[in-house]
Amino acid sequence: MTINFNKVKTHSLKNRKSKVNFKDFAALGSRGVGFKKFYDSLPDFLAVNSFKNVVDAIVSARKKKKPVVFMMGAHVIKCGLSPLIIDLLKKKVITCISLNGAGIIHDFELAFCGNTSEDVSVALENGVFGMSRETADFLNHAVVDGNNKALGLGEAVGYGMINEKLKFNRYSLLYNCFKMNIPLTVHVALGTDIIHQHPSADGAAIGAASLRDFKKLTKVISNLGEGGVVVNIGSAVILPEVFLKALNLARNVGCSVKNFTTVNFDMMYHYRPHQNVVVRPSCGIRSKGYYIIGHHEIMVPLLYQAILEKI
Repeated sequence: MTINFNKVKTHSLKNRKSKVNFKDFAALGSRGVGFKKFYDSLPDFLAVNSFKNVVDAIVSARKKKKPVVFMMGAHVIKCGLSPLIIDLLKKKVITCISLNGAGIIHDFELAFCGNTSEDVSVALENGVFGMSRETADFLNHAVVDGNNKALGLGEAVGYGMINEKLKFNRYSLLYNCFKMNIPLTVHVALGTDIIHQHPSADGAAIGAASLRDFKKLTKVISNLGEGGVVVNIGSAVILPEVFLKALNLARNVGCSVKNFTTVNFDMMYHYRPHQNVVVRPSCGIRSKGYYIIGHHEIMVPLLYQAILEKI
């Protein structure tokens, strides 16, 4: 077949629907410009749109008194971001925090002595990685004591911190959540955390306390519908899996958990958070999910300041 190029159909660019317009371009800045002006100057495309939608959803959830759950890997704490998270707790923006097992380790060490995060490669050579006595003794004993009182794992450690009056408690998520009576749940996979290497580790107590926290998180998730928000920051496996099961359990017992927002913040793309936080929970139920890539030490302060500008 011979194609007659003289018959090619064209149309006017002026009439074509386009996705990019100069009105949405980034605005020029100037020295000393405030954050709001900078925020408003960002180009109105792609990840900026997603980021602003997340900020608006969190602010809206606060106004509606709906849950705003921050699920966080330990790297968020190691990046020095705890003061920002604690301030959002105090401002009644974040209503629940969920951590993995490593989270309580770095949180405790900062509260205890103001330092955390060892050089794993160096310590591993001689088998001394994770063998800090105070970390294991305090956390493992706090979990056992809390389990005997039928506490969840997060509450057990928070209770222990209150009693011990640790020097740098003001930087602790566990301490502040316990003090403000805000749920902080901890979800542990046995064998993944340094304190499990110590003789003081009690698997039965850890498991029972962590299971209580799963049930506590499920109760929070059950109220997520019609405006709540779940933010996952830096947990690639544990917390996305826990969230998916908590959501399923809430629906299984008859809770209508629809029309909410989820977002995953991470430094790179991961399959599980994409599926379990962003895609699957929002499928067919009027909910929205976002995936925003960037370093925590940059993105969390941006998120924090953007929220402050709107509440």
